[in-house]
Amino acid sequence: MTPGTRYALSCNLTFGDIYAQVLAWMAVIFVSLAAGLGLMGSSRPVFALVGVGLILVLSLPFLLFAFVTTLLNHIELSPKEPS
Repeated sequence: MTPGTRYALSCNLTFGDIYAQVLAWMAVIFVSLAAGLGLMGSSRPVFALVGVGLILVLSLPFLLFAFVTTLLNHIELSPKEPS
C-alpha cells in the first residue's frame, strides 16, 4: 500500500461459499433438538434443556469463527485507477 493511492473494497462472497456452514448450523440445531426431545421423557427434563443449551452454546463460537474467517478471506482491496 502506497500513500496517496485510493483503494476499492469489494467482497466476492456468494451464498455457495457459506452454504455448507448454514447446513452445519441447521444440523447442530436439529441434533440438539432431537437430544432434548429424547431426554424430555426422562424423570428430570431439566437435563434436556441443559443439554440443548450446552450443545448450542458450545457450537456457536466455532460456527461464528468459520463464518467470519470465510467472510474475511473474501474481502479484497484493489487499487483504483486515477481519474
